[in-house]
Amino acid sequence: MLQEKEMVNDALSGAKSELTGYANVISECSNQQLRSTIQQIRDNCENSQYELYQIAHSKGYYTPAAQASDSEIQEVRSQAQQPSQGSGSQSRQMGQFD
Repeated sequence: MLQEKEMVNDALSGAKSELTGYANVISECSNQQLRSTIQQIRDNCENSQYELYQIAHSKGYYTPAAQASDSEIQEVRSQAQQPSQGSGSQSRQMGQFD
């Protein structure tokens, strides 16, 4: 039987996967009405994921990545304003499940 921590972490992982799927569908959708509908579904999924994250974090089930420094934020802003040159490596990892 799954413990609460495992269930919350599984639900968080599932929501992250769903959000990735919605992003892919939205980026490839040419029908504006369908695109808007999927964006609304994605928004609802994001809200649910954030609620799950808050529960997991409050219970110590999930440890988010360290907060970025002002210089790291500025570096990302600078990179985002430059034309895309392929996929770069991320120096920060996503939060880790405990």
